[in-house]
Amino acid sequence: MATLIAVNVGLPKDVAWRGKRVRTGVWKHTVSGPRMARRLNIDGDGQGDLDGHGGEQRAVLVYQSESYRFWERELGRDDLRPGHFGENFTVDGLADDEVCIGDRYRIGGALFEVTQPRVTCYRVGLRLGEPQMAALLVSRRRPGFYFRVIEEGEVEAGQEIVKVSSGPEGMTVAEIDGVLYLPGRTREQVERALRIPALSPGWQGSMRALLEAEGATAGPGNAGLTVAATAPPPAWQGFRPLTITRVQPESRSVFSLSLADADGAPLPAALPGQFLTVKVQPDGGVPPLIRSYSLSGEPGAGTYRISVKQEPHGAASGLLRARARVGDTLDAAAPRGTFYLADGAGPVVLLSAGVGVTPVLAMLHALARAGSARQVWWLHGARNGTEHPFAAECRRLLDGLPHARIRVYYSRPTSADRAGTDYTDAGRLSPERISGLGLPTDADVYLCGPVGFMAGVTDALVDAGLRRSRVHTEVFGAGASLTPGVTSAVPARAPHQPAGAAGTGPPVSFARSGLTVPWNDDHGSLLELAEACDVPVRWSCRTGVCHTCELALMSGAVDYSPDPVEPPAEGDILICCARPSEAVVLDL
Repeated sequence: MATLIAVNVGLPKDVAWRGKRVRTGVWKHTVSGPRMARRLNIDGDGQGDLDGHGGEQRAVLVYQSESYRFWERELGRDDLRPGHFGENFTVDGLADDEVCIGDRYRIGGALFEVTQPRVTCYRVGLRLGEPQMAALLVSRRRPGFYFRVIEEGEVEAGQEIVKVSSGPEGMTVAEIDGVLYLPGRTREQVERALRIPALSPGWQGSMRALLEAEGATAGPGNAGLTVAATAPPPAWQGFRPLTITRVQPESRSVFSLSLADADGAPLPAALPGQFLTVKVQPDGGVPPLIRSYSLSGEPGAGTYRISVKQEPHGAASGLLRARARVGDTLDAAAPRGTFYLADGAGPVVLLSAGVGVTPVLAMLHALARAGSARQVWWLHGARNGTEHPFAAECRRLLDGLPHARIRVYYSRPTSADRAGTDYTDAGRLSPERISGLGLPTDADVYLCGPVGFMAGVTDALVDAGLRRSRVHTEVFGAGASLTPGVTSAVPARAPHQPAGAAGTGPPVSFARSGLTVPWNDDHGSLLELAEACDVPVRWSCRTGVCHTCELALMSGAVDYSPDPVEPPAEGDILICCARPSEAVVLDL
């Protein structure tokens, strides 16, 4: 008979870590006497990061005394006590390779259901002083698991844990944890997982992504953890020269460059919505500027078209505007990006502001070329006709789609702009206007524009009944950071050279941030170098498990320490455990 050995609780607190503050509830202490197990947690307990922990599906974390004994041997520790792994219940029995998702157990006056394995998180390593702990929990098949509280009631250490019913499919915690995080999963395992009603919604979404992605059972990459794994591998490695065949003004501030293979061979097809990364060489022998521009032309045409907005102080855009001539060459990496038009028959909304039109224009080209019968909503906002790139091209493409609906908003139309022809509405393309359009709630939305605009529009779309998961966005420049639990109130800084002596290693280029930095072995990983430069980053486990930090390696090569639990997609790397072995260019 399994037994509840200890009940552990702890409220969130700030903890010093790497010069920052982290808000975390991982520090638990054992309490005596009865405690109420409630729908969201145990009385006296709390979570510091509700995006990754807590909530109804993750109300109570369970870890086993046998796993404690295992880690004492594995880590050479004799100081581990109940609560050290951040668990609420320390139990004797209930091994991860025996307990199944959907199993129900009664402890004292409460009834619990197993919903998912523990979330991989750097904070358990922070608590234990073992930075690799998140990876070790997965690779050693000892993650622990979460309970949902079916019936609230009092629990107390020393009580027996009585199994009430078994979950369908008989899929253990250790097995399903391996299905998501480890290589070697099978389609049959993923399908079994999706037949378990008790599996938490987040894990169900990951399993659906694995099932829907081609190559879910073979090949590198994990579609259950990152959308990066759903894109095809790059058509070539590194940079290759492409010849400029046309320079075309599109509006007052936007111009296009058409690019072709120097020998006339057709270029590999890009997905509609992807981008091209190019090197722009200034004078003076300084390192090239590396920039990414959306492909705006017809996919599969054998050539590429990138469209560039000349910013007032944009170094690369200014050089291209001033110098690019037909016959010149640009070094380009292969088309990349996870923002692309997916196959389907349902409604699609292409929504953009300003130069954000470029990637959705490629999608419009693809729909027109296919003679799509889909309902297509074209929504675009510009200042006026002089700042409305591709206006005639878009009208021509939309005229060929039988179920197209068009709304073009000019915030400051001029006397030369024709209402009903050049634009449909005066005023800004605002979230409030979008809410009133009656967009189909089953549509896939592709949205590109300024960051603030996209945030407001996304919220408006969700408020109008669309699923957030079906609103796809593209960000020009560096993306938003994801640093779970970090609460340090440090003002945002532009990316910069790191403090201290310059490194002597290979150059590391952050393409989206416009920064090149020599590698310094004082940094443990590319992630740590990016943090030292205030380059926006995304991470969670920091040990090669969760794939949150996965991004495209435009050129170069890296070594891993430690090796990722599962390799990233072809052409990608995990920066949390990667170090450059030669010059690298990162999509960051």
